[in-house]
Amino acid sequence: MGLHLRPIDIVDDITEQDFKEKYLKPRIPVVIKNMAKKWPAYQKWTMDYMKEVVGDVEVPLYDSSKADPSAPINASAAKMKFGDYIDLIKTTPTDLRIFLFDPIKSAPKLLEDYIAPKDLMGGFLDNYPSMFFGGQGSETFLHFDIDMAHIFHTHFNGRKHILLFDYKWKERLYQIPYATYSLEDYDISNPDFENFPALDGVEGIECFLEHGDTLFMPTGWWHWMKYLDGSFSISLRAWDKSWAVKAHSLWNLTVQRNFDNFMKRRYKKKYMDWKESLAIKRANRALKKGLPK
Repeated sequence: MGLHLRPIDIVDDITEQDFKEKYLKPRIPVVIKNMAKKWPAYQKWTMDYMKEVVGDVEVPLYDSSKADPSAPINASAAKMKFGDYIDLIKTTPTDLRIFLFDPIKSAPKLLEDYIAPKDLMGGFLDNYPSMFFGGQGSETFLHFDIDMAHIFHTHFNGRKHILLFDYKWKERLYQIPYATYSLEDYDISNPDFENFPALDGVEGIECFLEHGDTLFMPTGWWHWMKYLDGSFSISLRAWDKSWAVKAHSLWNLTVQRNFDNFMKRRYKKKYMDWKESLAIKRANRALKKGLPK
């Protein structure tokens, strides 16, 4: 009984050919140890440096509480000045995280400190890549990214624990219908197989990131993350070449998200209860059929 987790592949460096053949085309995650060591950020991006260059912009903070059915999934729990938040996570365990604030827009000179890995693939999307900050013990709930991009996720100033699951396991992970996240009633790092039997036998990958490590996370991979230290990461996103994946991204970002937001506003808890019930039914059906094959 249990999750079947294998350790992630780890390489120091990798050629374009090996990356494409072993990881990009088959869509398999890998950790690249030395990629960020070539960046100025590897030496410069300390907590104090981020505090100095970004300053006291007020930022939204997010916690681990279950989402209000009537609110957008990304509703913040609190606000704080960025500098105060950095001081907090340097010294104090907290479940407060930053993930929909872009420090690079407030401090464009940070753009000079990293290098997109265009020697490995093309299709990079963001002029301002996303950054994520978390206090010791904070968790990012199990989800996949709505835009279905490939992600190069580089971590700084501490350690992060990550569990990864191929998109094909979505029903067994109790995916909420019309959403990109799972039921929030279980802890994927310590699953309750009695109450959530579909999790038993799910296959995944376990990963630990340290300062300067880069995780390549292919399109559609589910991920749960826990900050083992107060620390932060940057994600560089790139399109998959598949038009089917691009169409899936467009559907998620437009039709599905707008429909879901409308139904939340209109029916609130009744709609959320229905979605959670359907997630459980789909998970049990997938388990009974032995899916995915």
